[in-house]
Amino acid sequence: MNFIIREMLIEDTKQVQDVAKKSWNATYEGIIPNNIQENFLKGAYNDEMMQKSLSHSLLLVAEAENKIVGFVNFSPVNEQGQTELSAIYLYPKYQGHGIGSALLDKGIAMLGNLKEVHLNVEKDNTIGTNFYKAKGFKIVDEYDDNFDDHILKTVRMLLKI
Repeated sequence: MNFIIREMLIEDTKQVQDVAKKSWNATYEGIIPNNIQENFLKGAYNDEMMQKSLSHSLLLVAEAENKIVGFVNFSPVNEQGQTELSAIYLYPKYQGHGIGSALLDKGIAMLGNLKEVHLNVEKDNTIGTNFYKAKGFKIVDEYDDNFDDHILKTVRMLLKI
């Protein structure tokens, strides 16, 4: 499958919001109740938050078949050389084609002075957890997280560069 990875532009916002929604709905079906998913998505991916993320973090998109099919979001690298991978989402039908790996690799390559990538993933998100393990991330902690009055089993992972 042919695709390109590029920096997100403000005009990509609606497509990125759609990827987030459809990816979340597919990934967390049966794990996180739909109303809690919708509350999270409205807060984290509204236009204002997208604009803030775009100006304060590294957001890359993947384009295939003339549309955005995925994205990744990294926080700025701190003084210790650490970044937080806050999102890597793809439309379900585009998973398994190397697009997620390309998004991750390109983001890591673009971030200067990087020593560690940190992330949180829901334990029952086996697709995500397996993806991160395959990329060399190691589990460093597990804890219960109160997510809008729904308890999630959260796994903290780390990749040393």
